[in-house]
Amino acid sequence: MTATATDTATLARKLQDTIAAGDILGAMNTFYADDIAMQENANEPCVGLAANIEREKEFLAQVKEFKGYEVKSLGVDGDVALIEATMDFINQQDQPVRLEQVSVQRWSGGKVAHERFYYDASGK
Repeated sequence: MTATATDTATLARKLQDTIAAGDILGAMNTFYADDIAMQENANEPCVGLAANIEREKEFLAQVKEFKGYEVKSLGVDGDVALIEATMDFINQQDQPVRLEQVSVQRWSGGKVAHERFYYDASGK
């Protein structure tokens, strides 16, 4: 079943709101398919919800204090959502970090089936 743009937009916004509330792992458990494929830039995708949750836990271990998450833009076309967002946090070395990224989500059956993140990996 292909979601309508309205359904996908509603779900994508709820997902982003959950992330903004600081519940990233809860968002993954609620909105991601069991066989989710998540891809960082041109890297090989990480497949499976459990594997992606473990990868996210590794990222979250670097976060000392979550400062905020802001969606700059969100667009939907059928079952595809495009999100431009920033995340701010203090890392374990007490340094402020701002991540800026665009993600492309492909939804199926009310869950994200594939997500690819695009960002500057140079650290600049």
